[in-house]
Amino acid sequence: MAEKLNFDLVSPERLLLSEKVDMVTVPGAEGDMGIMAGHAPAMSTLRPGVIGVQVEGQPERRYFVRGGFAEVTPAGLTVLAEHTVPLAELDADALAREIANAEEDVADAKSDEARQRAQEKLDQLKSLREAA
Repeated sequence: MAEKLNFDLVSPERLLLSEKVDMVTVPGAEGDMGIMAGHAPAMSTLRPGVIGVQVEGQPERRYFVRGGFAEVTPAGLTVLAEHTVPLAELDADALAREIANAEEDVADAKSDEARQRAQEKLDQLKSLREAA
């Protein structure tokens, strides 16, 4: 039997996963990384994207992340995500409302800084919609 990877997915709200898995695909700042047991130690910031969790005999589980860090150590992989949503729990209508509100925030922004923050949020929401 192949060696398993200890994987923890943590967001500010809760610990989403803590289990042994076969492979995790992480949206690193420099590109997607596939992490398996025995991977060399590494650390990366995360870009908005999808984490894929693979366990033999189960369908891949997918989680949208918006920023954070991934750290690979001899003990396993830990992802500290700024925000994460299991794609299986995504509500398309609620997401469409959030995108509409974010578009209004961009249009109503009074300063360049406020516009930039609103645009970043809008871009992240659109990335989430594409991931779904």
